[in-house]
Amino acid sequence: MSADPVVFVHGLWVTAASWSPFAEPWRQAGYQVHTPEWPVIDQLSVAQLRGDPPDALGSLSIKAVVDRMEAHIRMLDRPPLLVGHSFGGLFVQLLLDRGLGRAGIALNPAPISGVVPGWLTLSAAAPAILRPAGWRRPYALSRRLWAERYANAAPPALQAETWDRYVVPTSGRIIHQAAFWRGTRIDPRRRRQPLLITAGDRDRLVTPYLSRAAYRIQRRSAAPTDFLDFPGRSHLLIAEPGWETVAQACIAWDASHRSRLSDIGFINAPEGDFL
Repeated sequence: MSADPVVFVHGLWVTAASWSPFAEPWRQAGYQVHTPEWPVIDQLSVAQLRGDPPDALGSLSIKAVVDRMEAHIRMLDRPPLLVGHSFGGLFVQLLLDRGLGRAGIALNPAPISGVVPGWLTLSAAAPAILRPAGWRRPYALSRRLWAERYANAAPPALQAETWDRYVVPTSGRIIHQAAFWRGTRIDPRRRRQPLLITAGDRDRLVTPYLSRAAYRIQRRSAAPTDFLDFPGRSHLLIAEPGWETVAQACIAWDASHRSRLSDIGFINAPEGDFL
């Protein structure tokens, strides 16, 4: 039998390279790791995307990204675990809503429909939304905002390193769609796969309030729905110091469900670890 597949889905302003080294403990645990790239982004280097981002990136939609992820998932020989960070966490919830994947982990996920963003989140999205024709233009996050909002719990050297390696402009349309709840609706009653949602108390993009609001909506599912808080972590919890703890906690959570797939919907989280 082939190794158990896990599909990692990244979010805004980064490439699939953002999953390194976070994906390595999963390989060591025996998973077959997949890090599919978004449409448009997969055609260009980081330097090319920064220097001359194509118009197609600005108008890239939530549906286009989720469709690309679905196509990759359907090529696998069995349903994978889905792990998404930031907007990738939103995309994972949309994929679960389509009936894909055997379980999902949404790491500090962007808001699904029904979750009202707070001021910190809105202030990060406002410049992209308020620009003329912003819904079809690429939007870049400055080095300063990367350090202050995305990677604020990381040391300056790591902020600079991650910026240089994989920070790129992103889709203005996706930001608009999320802000106005277009294409982000899920029905938790349809979900039959276990789901874990996380938060970091120093996250200035997806605040703990947003993660907990998504958790409250997703708890309407009959399937297991768990919440895990990581103190001292910012939005870059998959790469900043202590990322190994995040990875191992997620692997442990999946192990608690993977052993009883035939009983999906009737698995309790370990007391004291998950809410």
